[in-house]
Amino acid sequence: MYLLYSLTLTLLFILLLPYFAFKSIQTRKYLANLGERLGSLPPHLQSDGRPTLWIHAVSVGEALAAIPLINALRKRLTGYRIVVSTTTLTGQSVARSRIIAADAFCYFPFDWAFSVRRALSTIKPAIVVLMESELWPNFIRLCGEDSIPVMVANGRISDRSFGRASKLGFITRRLYQGIDRFAMQSEADADRARALGASSDRVFVCGNLKYDVKPGSSSDTGLEEILARDHRPLIIAASTLAGEDEIVLSSFLKVRETQALAKTRLLIAPRHPERFRSVEQLLVGTGLSLLRRSELNENRTEPVPDPDIVLLDSMGELSGLFRFGSVVFVGGSLVPTGGHNILEPAAVARPIVVGPHMDNFREITSDFLKRQALVQINGAGVDPSTSLTEALLKILQNADFANELGLNAEAAVRSQVGAVDCLANHVESLLTSMTNR
Repeated sequence: MYLLYSLTLTLLFILLLPYFAFKSIQTRKYLANLGERLGSLPPHLQSDGRPTLWIHAVSVGEALAAIPLINALRKRLTGYRIVVSTTTLTGQSVARSRIIAADAFCYFPFDWAFSVRRALSTIKPAIVVLMESELWPNFIRLCGEDSIPVMVANGRISDRSFGRASKLGFITRRLYQGIDRFAMQSEADADRARALGASSDRVFVCGNLKYDVKPGSSSDTGLEEILARDHRPLIIAASTLAGEDEIVLSSFLKVRETQALAKTRLLIAPRHPERFRSVEQLLVGTGLSLLRRSELNENRTEPVPDPDIVLLDSMGELSGLFRFGSVVFVGGSLVPTGGHNILEPAAVARPIVVGPHMDNFREITSDFLKRQALVQINGAGVDPSTSLTEALLKILQNADFANELGLNAEAAVRSQVGAVDCLANHVESLLTSMTNR
């Protein structure tokens, strides 16, 4: 089975190689981490004699969610080294800027046996914690062969993932039986893990760790002064994806046609750095004054500008800026990609708008809607720009409604805090059980 899987993985890699090469020429996105993905890690990743916790967070969302868990483990397991890996470039950037309690960072190896063995032999983990749902057959198999316990933390299994995994039958069961402990977000996720082959005595429910994430902070480069100046209404478009920027911009321009909102400002934060340039070109076309975050620096001597639009072409700062928003639109939800995390703006009591596609956060979205803590626009047969404009105007023109939305969102977050202690307890108990074997 593993030989067939490895051959299939190799074939897919070969077929996708022209794409990777093309993208690397454009952005060096894949060349920058190719060595580490092949298991060749820098010398500072080698074991320093302390037992090592290896925590893997695929991308931005998982990296941010891991912060409170890593902070808790740092306090509890003081004699351990903490290594954090990611798969994506954006995840790596956010991890390095936001996870201050970790000792080292690296990219997760491709799931070939040789690259996994090289990474494991360098890091020598005492335990591996996989955030949410990143399961790789060779990695899990080789951890088992080396008696390295593997735990899934903050686990979730979406409708799509469950359907696909169910079709693989025996392969999925072998994969799930190789995990030592599942700490899932909900009972529904736990039931799915059991249905896919996880032993019942290894499956637990801890709640959603993302409720425990505290807002970050931005760099003091004048950006906060700009956003707070003159109390201009501010629309924050967070983590936008291709196909959403045009909609957001159209709605923003329509909002400014209202006399009382003519000075409304937009801060737009594309999800992926490789899109910064194309989004900038789109914004320039409006004729409005534009400021790129990268234009600001700590040694600035000229007066801080007062732009109509701010392009946040940086990583790791968005969380600290939500508190300035009059309204926050969370991206990934106007296009069918499953949506992005709404909890960070909710934690600072901001009114939030999302599109119809929030499948990745279905339970959170449902809970927020029941609490009247969120506005979700309808995507069925409706122009998304018109729907988004109406939602933004309703919030910006009604201070009481905006305040109620924000307070309800903050209360929803507070009501669900607590997963971090449950997860940290499971990490400790799993380490203890492995030590006592």
